[in-house]
Amino acid sequence: MTAVALEPTRIVLVDDHVVVRDGLREILDAQRDLAVVGEAGDSGAAVAAVRDRQPDIVLLDVQIPGDEVTTTVRRMRAVAPASRVIILSMYDGPQLLRELLALGICGYLLKNSTRQELVAAIRNARADDAPVLLAVSRESLTQVQGPVAGALSGREREVLQLVGQAMSNAQIAGRLSLSEATVKRHLRNIFTKLGAVSRIDAVNKAIAASLISPRVPVHSG
Repeated sequence: MTAVALEPTRIVLVDDHVVVRDGLREILDAQRDLAVVGEAGDSGAAVAAVRDRQPDIVLLDVQIPGDEVTTTVRRMRAVAPASRVIILSMYDGPQLLRELLALGICGYLLKNSTRQELVAAIRNARADDAPVLLAVSRESLTQVQGPVAGALSGREREVLQLVGQAMSNAQIAGRLSLSEATVKRHLRNIFTKLGAVSRIDAVNKAIAASLISPRVPVHSG
């Protein structure tokens, strides 16, 4: 039986420098599972391209002509809710990073990131329960995590407490009378707020911030 090829990840590139877009396109076109379906050089054209193309991923430069990047992200989310936004930036400031995380971006990469990191971020972003990928300085990440971590909701803390007991998404859903999709959504929010890269990382950071209790072994019987 012949395997059915998966559809490539569809990407819109947004940067006001044509040479940068050309470089990104060259990197991405070399990957069989990635396809650039649109480009833009300012915020208005970017929102229009995202609206018309409905891409899987938007690679958005943080400084483009037109609206502020936060406004651009909001407009993109309004016209293409399923599209996931990865920010590309030379700027490593915690305040902007915090604002963009709150808007639901799925990645923030500095422009000195490697092509391997860029490609990995795009592939990772398509996963339904993927954590947010942050390639920023330790200092910025530390400044972001404190205020954001404190915003965990009561339900998110319940979910994370059960994650700390080595429960699967299905087990957590059963315990809390939720759907697995809802558990995954809570985990995405938790990863974003804590800047976590894995379930274990999220649990450890939450324990360190006194957001949940230390892990308790699960006893059978």
